[in-house]
Amino acid sequence: MAVSFSLSSRSLLLLGLFFLFLLISPAVSQTCKSQKLTNNHVYSNCLDLPTLTSYLHFSYDSANRSLSIAFVSTPPNSNGWVAWAINPTGTNMEGAQALVAYKDSTGVVTVKTYNISSYSSVVPEKLSFEVWDTIADESGGFMRIYGKIKVPEELATAGNVNQIWQVGPGVGNDGGLQRHNFGTQNLNAKGTLDLSGTQSTVVSTGTDSRTKRKNIHGILNAVSWGILFPLGAIIARYVRTFESADPAWFYLHASCQFSAYVIGVAGWGTGMKLGSESKGITYSTHRAIGITLFCLATVQIFALFLRPNKDHKYRFYWNIYHHGVGYAILVLGILNVFKGLDILSPAEKWKTAYIIVIAVLGGIAVLLEAVTWIVVIRRKSNEPTKPFDGYNNGQGRQQPLA
Repeated sequence: MAVSFSLSSRSLLLLGLFFLFLLISPAVSQTCKSQKLTNNHVYSNCLDLPTLTSYLHFSYDSANRSLSIAFVSTPPNSNGWVAWAINPTGTNMEGAQALVAYKDSTGVVTVKTYNISSYSSVVPEKLSFEVWDTIADESGGFMRIYGKIKVPEELATAGNVNQIWQVGPGVGNDGGLQRHNFGTQNLNAKGTLDLSGTQSTVVSTGTDSRTKRKNIHGILNAVSWGILFPLGAIIARYVRTFESADPAWFYLHASCQFSAYVIGVAGWGTGMKLGSESKGITYSTHRAIGITLFCLATVQIFALFLRPNKDHKYRFYWNIYHHGVGYAILVLGILNVFKGLDILSPAEKWKTAYIIVIAVLGGIAVLLEAVTWIVVIRRKSNEPTKPFDGYNNGQGRQQPLA
């Protein structure tokens, strides 16, 4: 029995070590130092880039300003592309001198050069500096770009370059790159590369002012069109049912909608500014809905100053207009918040949080709708329904004829 127990314990120990190895080995493989490059070239330095599961191996010869690189990344799908670039003039993709790898029409991985002078047309083009020995391959879910670059003299003197890396969904027949996502991972795929290799990690440029403005734009619009306007509509439709809430409901409704309008205009203005700065990038549907919302909400706010009295003959028509425009703003506002979330691609928890908020407001609306119908039905049932008979209905008892 003792021997049997000993063998069982040893087996369990070996089995546990085996599973531990399985858990550890994937993490170890996801570092540049453990990667085996198919060109068998030895590079002096390697970096685990902070986003998009990407890695850079490089060697720099300061004597002739020659930079040898091997860029490794995972495309988003089998037809996707990966890219590594140097930007001599800025930190964004515009102006970047890029090496891009993708599968050609025969399924062979190829590498092309792209001088990204603007976002409107991203097609193969010669770079502004010399590039040679460019090849690419694919295995294990990774694409690899190899090449040598003649670093411009001014960048070599500075000792560092602005590097950008990116992945995208596919390539057109003309070699034009299909637009990549604009999520946090993609927007932060940039940094400063120390050519000497003394910097062991990428010096990230961090979240730039443009990204911050995008986040501010998203928050302002989610709060205004996506939350406050629906809340104001709920107040107007349901709280007014209770006679004791008059006229408090109106002031609550007006305050909520006016606050939503002010915040929404700030978000709309930020979005228009971002749009004017995004050359070649236009989110047509999101932009069109945003402009429509601004126009409808502006007309709605000014209509408050033209609100007829309850007994005015035009009040009926004003109500139709006011309710129609209000519901249009409600629907378009929520729709555009989701459009914006798709564009920004924030962490999934933010989209989930907004869905929960809308679900809670929707649940409150459904509950109050039921309560409202009960109140209205009871109120109508208490109203007198018998026709005038000469004795009742407030006329007193009719006197007999003499």
